[in-house]
Amino acid sequence: MSSIVLRNGTVLTMAGPPLPDHDVLVVDDRIAAVGPGLEVPEGTVEIDATNGIVMPGMIDTHRHMWQTAMRGYGADWTLTQYFVWYYLEWGKVFRPQDIHAGNLLGAAEALDAGVTTTVDWSHGLQTPDHADAAVDALRAVPGRFVLAYGNIQDSPASWTAKPEFRDFVSRRMTGDDMLGFQLAFDVTGDPSFPEKPAFEVARELGVPVTTHAGVWGATNDDGIRLMHDNGFMTPESIYVHAATLSADSYHRIAATGGSISVSTESEQSAGQGYPPTWAIREHGIPVSLSMDTSVWWSGDLFSAMRTTLGADRSREHMAAHADNDTVTHSSLRAEQVVQWATLGGARALGRTDLGSLEVGKKADVVLLRNENSPAMFPILNPYGHVAFQAQRSDVDTVIVNGRIVKRDHRLVGVDLGAIRSQVSRTVDHLRAQLGEEAWRKGMNPDIPESKVLDNPYTYTEYRGDTRTSV
Repeated sequence: MSSIVLRNGTVLTMAGPPLPDHDVLVVDDRIAAVGPGLEVPEGTVEIDATNGIVMPGMIDTHRHMWQTAMRGYGADWTLTQYFVWYYLEWGKVFRPQDIHAGNLLGAAEALDAGVTTTVDWSHGLQTPDHADAAVDALRAVPGRFVLAYGNIQDSPASWTAKPEFRDFVSRRMTGDDMLGFQLAFDVTGDPSFPEKPAFEVARELGVPVTTHAGVWGATNDDGIRLMHDNGFMTPESIYVHAATLSADSYHRIAATGGSISVSTESEQSAGQGYPPTWAIREHGIPVSLSMDTSVWWSGDLFSAMRTTLGADRSREHMAAHADNDTVTHSSLRAEQVVQWATLGGARALGRTDLGSLEVGKKADVVLLRNENSPAMFPILNPYGHVAFQAQRSDVDTVIVNGRIVKRDHRLVGVDLGAIRSQVSRTVDHLRAQLGEEAWRKGMNPDIPESKVLDNPYTYTEYRGDTRTSV
């Protein structure tokens, strides 16, 4: 038996009010007790949480981790430029070792920021070798992950039907508690429903589908109707962005019990649509948060929480001003976005054993504490502090499945030097493949005269009309 106790912190269990000066006891891989002055087994590792906040590990339900080696490269991209670069031009030059490098870096980055579970929305898996490389990287980092298998260079019906895909699933997806599995593909709205065979494979395998829905110029209400009319909308379905959907689509999502992953930094900057938390809340749809990709944005859910609060409140104020009115009380509270970053993600993934600090649940725990930061005291409103004051540098300790993976602000069991070397080789490869002129131009790529504005997907000629649905 192994045990860890975090002492005298402000504990956010997410199952009740904040608990000042409380301890959290972890025994093996479970939360064993929460309370003041806990008695603990002999030999328990003691961690001082005084002046800190103890909370559940955060959960990111949508991150393209394979792209992390290109951190910041597309800082000025629009969504259209992203589609051009990855879908139409250069995504195909990523080798298995490049997927591995990106996943290693993305996984380490997530843990460092207190994200203990990350959905790897891995749509760069052109071959089983790419998929094996992705899993190898996730296994090499001591976090909890979900591989969302996808391939933007092929149609969903094609890659899910290949024997080598089935072989990969049987070899690598073994039901391990630390590595979940989803299928990741989008629904264009093409009336012939070319994605239907992929949904049937997901149903046969018993795995959820995660899909970019309600994305301006790419996916729209037609796709939602096709999913619904064919019986493929389930409580396990995760709809990413959902920013340009009509009330009809939100009703369908609500009625079938699915959830929406909001990536506010992405939606604000890339152009999928205005972050839709206001509409989602009106329809009672469960929400989780996600970061999308470090090619553009940050890789931590602190940014997700604060930008989500800001976007929702900004819209509420603007709507009131348009009616010559004033908002006197914010509809979206800090506590709610902290819940979305923890319990919201757990519920989206069907993990009733994650997302809160309750006895018997899995021990995924984060301590926010930084005695060298003037921004970490006083802690008067703990939820507000997490959402607006704290940042990744304040993550002192991270525990995943009862194992300490970060302590005293340093990752444990992660060789950043080795990861840096792999990432450098990937960057060198990409620059060589593109050439220096194309590499520089890629940070603000031209848009080719093609269907990309209406449909970035290469397997169908269907051109949707997202722009008339909102």
